[in-house]
Amino acid sequence: MFNRITLVLFCAAVLGAALAWVLSAPKMLSDQAIAQFPAGDAASGELVFWAGGCASCHAKPKAQGDEKLKLAGGAEFDTPFGVFVAPNISPDDQAGLGKWSLRDFANAMTHGVRPDGAHYYPAFPYPSYNKMTAKDVADLWAFLTTLPNIAESAPAHRVGFPFNIRRTLGLWKLLFLREEMVVEVPATNAVLQRGRYLVEALGHCAACHTPRNILGGPKFDAWLAGGPSPEGKSKIPNITPHHDGIGGWTETDIAYSLESGFTPEFDTFGSTMADVQENMARLPATDREAIAAYLKIIPSVASSP
Repeated sequence: MFNRITLVLFCAAVLGAALAWVLSAPKMLSDQAIAQFPAGDAASGELVFWAGGCASCHAKPKAQGDEKLKLAGGAEFDTPFGVFVAPNISPDDQAGLGKWSLRDFANAMTHGVRPDGAHYYPAFPYPSYNKMTAKDVADLWAFLTTLPNIAESAPAHRVGFPFNIRRTLGLWKLLFLREEMVVEVPATNAVLQRGRYLVEALGHCAACHTPRNILGGPKFDAWLAGGPSPEGKSKIPNITPHHDGIGGWTETDIAYSLESGFTPEFDTFGSTMADVQENMARLPATDREAIAAYLKIIPSVASSP
């Protein structure tokens, strides 16, 4: 009897491991999907670059002016799962993305998969970028290839067991990676459609402003309600229309704050939000107005503890 039970348990363990291996396999774009990507336009890609906040993570900390276009990486993000380090994404052949193709880049942005087929950690906000249009992905890639080559390699992540087993991220994606937008807006309202796209996809605002569960997955029922910083050093504010958040702000207040860095209370943005605001200030006024319109119609949620 004991041997039979042992055999059953062993077989169940093997089958479970095999199922987990299959379910955690990286998913990538098909040849047909890649063929539908348009030729990238670098000029349009520059706007995508700033809207996506690429320099905020991949330029050296405290870089200013043109130095923000030198994407050597190196910024560290200390989280409960380990210390993640932004990589070099300059066009350098050795330290950066110089040997990548559009296919490699598109798979990274939309599926969180490296060229070698391994999963990226979601510290890289592909859970938002996966909603980008093929045109924006191609345009961003075209722009990145025009930037300075930086031969300096960024340090590796410092992630311990079991989080250093990248294959398990495939199961994380099954639980938390969603392709559809979170907030429904009228298909006929171009302003809200654009605002949602900027917030939920390009701007990846939820990466900071939506609280996380114990597995690091976003709590979609507390969308943009703020919460503890993943780095444990501060509290991320609620940006829903709740009175805990920005319910007292008008659309004009929100748009002006993103342009100027000043809140309606005549305070200024600090920490990483200051970098975000600098990026938003580079966008057309209509984009900031679209973001403001979207933030005023999302569900009002009390601040996360």
